[in-house]
Amino acid sequence: MTAKLLTTAIAVTFAGEALATEWNVSVWGSRRAFTEHVHKLAELVEEKSGGDFTMNISYGGLSNNTENLDGISIGAFEMAQFCAGYHPDKNRAITVLELPFLGVSNLEEEVAVSHAIYDHPAVADEMAQWNAKMVMTSPMPQYNLVGTGEPRDELAEFDGMRVRATGGLGEAFSAVGGVPTSVTSSEAYQAMESGVVDTVAFAQHAHLSFGTINRADWWTANLNPGTVNCPIVVNIDAYEMLSDEHKAIFDESVDESIDYYLENYAQLLQRWDEVLEEKGVEKVMISDEQLAEFKRVAGDPIHQAWIEDMSAQGLPAQELYDLVFETLEEHRASN
Repeated sequence: MTAKLLTTAIAVTFAGEALATEWNVSVWGSRRAFTEHVHKLAELVEEKSGGDFTMNISYGGLSNNTENLDGISIGAFEMAQFCAGYHPDKNRAITVLELPFLGVSNLEEEVAVSHAIYDHPAVADEMAQWNAKMVMTSPMPQYNLVGTGEPRDELAEFDGMRVRATGGLGEAFSAVGGVPTSVTSSEAYQAMESGVVDTVAFAQHAHLSFGTINRADWWTANLNPGTVNCPIVVNIDAYEMLSDEHKAIFDESVDESIDYYLENYAQLLQRWDEVLEEKGVEKVMISDEQLAEFKRVAGDPIHQAWIEDMSAQGLPAQELYDLVFETLEEHRASN
């Protein structure tokens, strides 16, 4: 009887251990507004699972940011964040979200259009090639420039400007004579300090987190050429191996995590003007005429070129492009 009880106890122990899930999550930089939804998701799944589902979030300890998708593909870790502009050839379909001048006006709209695109079969198929499943976006405001020296408030002054900008933003600045470079966000401060770039295009949180605001003399308050798209993905095998309970907990916690992200980022935006004043950074307003010219040169032509290029590669480019604007219209109508 003692032997039977011992065997039963061991079996129960092993069963309990089998139910426990521990994921490694690869992000980069340091904890900031851009990663708060990842932390919230980890908090929620641990709480709802009674500690049986946990996530270890690593800032650069598991992979470089530009290699996170590769890490997911080989199962080096279970969840990761990446930005489409780091390797547009690997995630062609979602680069529609990085086209300049899409007209997205706030973070809620950014979430709506991103998730609509993520849900498209073409995106799921392309991500499956990397054994990756889309989870949620990391919504960011429109990017704006910080720079040193005299403010650049006319397009003619962008000619020859060396700018840290990736993806569609890089194309937009190139269209008006800028010289984009795609150094990673972690390298942007050093590039600015050493004079490799004259300006850096980031959302507000990144100017703070990566220190570029500390090198800045000015900031463009209303250039708003676009933003980058940075999804959170999971390894498909790891997701499918979750118990039904853990899978349900994970899925239901995504929207809660995004809501928390939006609340947190709103607080940062409210403080932004105070930050500029504290650091003595001049707020530069671009005239409506200059903005219209920028959009004319770097908007529609780049959009059309993207549609033609992606269609030639076999993607439903026009369908993806139209989905962005259909989603914007539906989202605004519902609000």
